[in-house]
Amino acid sequence: MTSISIHKLILIACLSTASLTASAESQNFLTQLNDATADVVDKVMPSVVVVRTESTYDRIYEDRWFGRRFRVPEKFAGQGSGVIIGNEGHILTSNHVIDGAQDIQVALSDEAVFHAVLVGADQHTDLAVLKIVDPGNHTLIPIEVGDSDALRIGEFAIAIGSPFSLSSSVTLGIVSQKNRSLDMFAFEDFIQTDAAINPGNSGGPLVDVRGKLIGINAVIQTAGSGDSAGVGFAVPGNRAIEVAQQLIQQGSVERPWLGILPQPLDPVSAKRLLGSTSGIYVAEVFRNTPAYKSGLYQGDILLKVGDTQVESILDLQRAIFTKTIGEPITLTIFRSNRELQVDVITERMPDAKMFRR
Repeated sequence: MTSISIHKLILIACLSTASLTASAESQNFLTQLNDATADVVDKVMPSVVVVRTESTYDRIYEDRWFGRRFRVPEKFAGQGSGVIIGNEGHILTSNHVIDGAQDIQVALSDEAVFHAVLVGADQHTDLAVLKIVDPGNHTLIPIEVGDSDALRIGEFAIAIGSPFSLSSSVTLGIVSQKNRSLDMFAFEDFIQTDAAINPGNSGGPLVDVRGKLIGINAVIQTAGSGDSAGVGFAVPGNRAIEVAQQLIQQGSVERPWLGILPQPLDPVSAKRLLGSTSGIYVAEVFRNTPAYKSGLYQGDILLKVGDTQVESILDLQRAIFTKTIGEPITLTIFRSNRELQVDVITERMPDAKMFRR
């Protein structure tokens, strides 16, 4: 056998050994990832509940012969998800899951079922807090809360809930984007994820690879048929817990507001008018609001709230919500080709029903 053949055999042997080693390492990694994901689900599942609701509405019927109308009460059943956030039986869920419900029950992962009552709801963020009436000696396991502000795009995300009445369902994806706005609520700061979220998932937790709460599943993007298009949105965990704490302590959430309808400024117009793309367009000023009383007009362009420059609606919301109700704020605006300053005294944001058109 020549030296060349021997070298070839040695090379082949080395490559084969390296391939087997790489394959073994790959298999080991997949096994570890598989076990770690299952461990996270095992950890979180006892904190996730199914929220079942029952509502009664009057359906209007008309007697065609005599032209009379009469009401017939009909019962409607609904279902969503929720997550335990306290040892006393407090459960965080989506407001639209329990909106209008006359009877609420929650089912734990071990199939124990309890009656629950509404502690408070916040329509502006579509969040609500329930409380189990009498858990007895049943052990309640609150979820561990993470830091949604520290989330990075591309991190793994696990959604747990009850889509289509299928309790304790788990889907895995990533954090696709942060700070998303869908123009559905007064305050939006959604986490976007491709972890499958479907009807029934609402109110359930979005968790990280450590099993910590990073969001409350809230909204899906549909393909037109009502089915999920693989794009889901969750209220950031930090915001959700802040709202929950206020609801538990005082039954409602109070925020300051200006009383305007803000819209993103067209970049081309902004560049032409301001020389930059910063600023928020005031599309409408509601009557008898702080903005109205201070002389803010439709068509004004908001540049700053105090010393904070606003480049998006989210920037504006965050800048306002850090203030207290009744606190004076100086707004820098652009009007009639010049910058002006307007002093506004904030007031309490009214009920979300005001914003429905």
